[in-house]
Amino acid sequence: MRMRKKPNLAIRMEQCSHLLIRDPESMRGRWRSLFPAARAVHLEVGCGKGRFSAETAQQNPDVLYIALERVPDAMIIAMERCQAKGLTNIFFIDGDAALLRDYFAPDEVDLLYLNFCDPWPGVKHARRRLTHPQFLILYRGVLRQGGQIHFKSDNRDLFEWSLFQFPKAGFSLSEVTRDLHGRGIQGVMTDYEEKFHLLGTPINRCVGTRQAMDPEPEFRPIAGPVCRPEAGRPPRTPSADQ
Repeated sequence: MRMRKKPNLAIRMEQCSHLLIRDPESMRGRWRSLFPAARAVHLEVGCGKGRFSAETAQQNPDVLYIALERVPDAMIIAMERCQAKGLTNIFFIDGDAALLRDYFAPDEVDLLYLNFCDPWPGVKHARRRLTHPQFLILYRGVLRQGGQIHFKSDNRDLFEWSLFQFPKAGFSLSEVTRDLHGRGIQGVMTDYEEKFHLLGTPINRCVGTRQAMDPEPEFRPIAGPVCRPEAGRPPRTPSADQ
C-alpha cells in the first residue's frame, strides 16, 4: 500500500514552511543556531507521519529535533502535528539518509533514531538497509563520541542481523530487548508501532553507542536514494549478508 497523495499538498506545505529547512546543506555545522538554548541535537531518520517526532519533541523542550523524511505526503502530516502543538524545537528536512554527511558536520548530532526502517530482504538489497555497516559508519560521521543510535524494529530477522552490524562500525550495544512493550508501553510509539503492538507483534529495540576506534572505519559514499517503507507494508524477512 502506497502513501496516498495528500490534497492541497503545496498549500499545506507553505503553511508549515517555518518548520521546513529547504537547504539543509547550508545548515551544516550551524544547526544549534536554530535553537541556541538546546542542550542536545537529536535526529530522526525517516520520521514518517511524525507522531514519534512531535510527542518526543514536546516532552523534551530543551532538545533540538531534526526530522528527516523523503516522502512529502507523509512529512506534511508530521509538520502539521508539530504546528498544532506549537512546537519551536523541531525542524524538518525533505532529504535522503545517504546524504547525512552533507547535512551535518562531524560530532553535530547527540542521538539518532532509526524507527522501523525497511528490512530490504535479499542479498542484492542488503546495502539499502539503514543498519548496514556503511550506513552505521555514515552515522558515526555526524554523531559525537559517545553519541547513540536508538533502533526499533518489528522485524525480528532484521533486528538479529543488525545486532551483528553495530560492532563492525564501532558501536557498543546495550538495552537489547526483543519485546519492548511486553510489560507495558515504554516511551513514545510511532503510529506504525502502535498498530503492530496491538496486533501482538513484539517490538525489538537496542541502543548503539559510538566508541572510539583507531583507525576510524572507512566510509564509502552510498549511491542512489534510500527508500522508506511504504505505509502499511507488512514486515518482510531479510536474507543474511556477509
